[in-house]
Amino acid sequence: MRIHIRPLGPIQTNCYILEDEEKNCLVFDPGGDGEALLSELRKLSLKPVAILLTHAHFDHIGAVEKIRTAFDIPVYLHVAEKKWLGSPELNGSAKYPVLPDVICHPADVLLHDEKYLEVGPFKMELRHVPGHSPGSVCYIFEDEGFAIVGDTLFQGSVGRTDLPGGDTETLLKAIHEKLLSLDDEMLVYPGHGPATTIGIEKDQNPYLHGF
Repeated sequence: MRIHIRPLGPIQTNCYILEDEEKNCLVFDPGGDGEALLSELRKLSLKPVAILLTHAHFDHIGAVEKIRTAFDIPVYLHVAEKKWLGSPELNGSAKYPVLPDVICHPADVLLHDEKYLEVGPFKMELRHVPGHSPGSVCYIFEDEGFAIVGDTLFQGSVGRTDLPGGDTETLLKAIHEKLLSLDDEMLVYPGHGPATTIGIEKDQNPYLHGF
């Protein structure tokens, strides 16, 4: 598989496009710039099969409707945030008057339990990692050696916890149990900034020292 990384939207959220050899793809966290993202997908001759969200903050969902409508594909989101797509107050867009409110239709598939997911030809493991938001999830591609983790773990940092539903203790506990248990070589693709590895964050992330 091949992964494309496209920073999108007002705060340059990483959108990940995962492509297989048949040109099928998954779109993770289309955060904005819908027309540009749509043009990119068509330029690459990709066939999106689903949109997978790590969580429903506005900067991760800004282009959801553009892509969902263009390709008539389902949106996946954890059940804890099922009301967030349609609520600027919950998804955070109402907090910034200079930005338009982000309002999307409900998710097509609500994720409940941690499990192995099959979405079209793609197989992955789902892990619930709350703390940044109640429904934050990470998508683990163990055989391929990478994880798409949203705003849970970053290079040298962790997700903020001062937004609705955030909690620092919950986040650190979830990172320890659900992410640091992965192989040290596992490549981590975060919601913002550069990729890292589990091993590097164990050794160097100041927020995780003491665990």
